[in-house]
Amino acid sequence: MDPATIVATAVAVGAAAGLTDTAKQSVTDAYAALKGLLTRRYRDVDLAQVEADPDAAAEREALAGALEAYGAADDHELLTTATELISAAARADVGAVGVDLEMVEAAALRISRVTATGTGVRVHGGRFSGDIHIEDIDAGAGDSSHPG
Repeated sequence: MDPATIVATAVAVGAAAGLTDTAKQSVTDAYAALKGLLTRRYRDVDLAQVEADPDAAAEREALAGALEAYGAADDHELLTTATELISAAARADVGAVGVDLEMVEAAALRISRVTATGTGVRVHGGRFSGDIHIEDIDAGAGDSSHPG
């Protein structure tokens, strides 16, 4: 993932974590630090749309574009803070899940190209009578072992 996308993803993770009872203080603190940096250094970048709907990919992409336009992609402290937030959310298990299915009964399952800041695909109690095909999952933002 490119730096601006990592920061936009971290904003979404932080905003979503604030909406759950499972968010730990470390996630809340990390989000406050990230938001503080963003509001001090990039005042013209609006976080409101991502904060209102953290799961909206289009909003995260728009935020990443704005961050890129204002030069935030070259801000190493901002990137470090965003990465720390994503790591804290993963440890607290509040990261976004790409696909989360429960009690699915189907002849087959095919999932392609999922990106998530936490679990890529989670299936609980699924029953399948045919093939299962899962492809190109990148669950860890900033993980250099996956192409971005």
